[in-house]
Amino acid sequence: MILAAVVAAIIVTMGLALVRAGKGPTVFDRILALNMFGTKTVLLIAVIGFVTDRPDFLDVGLVYALINFIGVIAVLRFSKYGNFADPDRERLS
Repeated sequence: MILAAVVAAIIVTMGLALVRAGKGPTVFDRILALNMFGTKTVLLIAVIGFVTDRPDFLDVGLVYALINFIGVIAVLRFSKYGNFADPDRERLS
């Protein structure tokens, strides 16, 4: 019973994060909301792994967390510089 409430609470916070991602006044607010959604997804995967007694779900959650982190860094870099190139490196003409 309590685990169902925990799963429901996580899903509600994921929904709130999606609402914030849609309404965010700036790009950075939207990126932060999507990062929060990814973090809640990792938490949901861990809880489901605990409920089903499958510890290998933690590995899936860790991989998803790493992909989420790298994706957020890439999106932030793209939104700041407009490309993925090194900003300090001079362009070869």
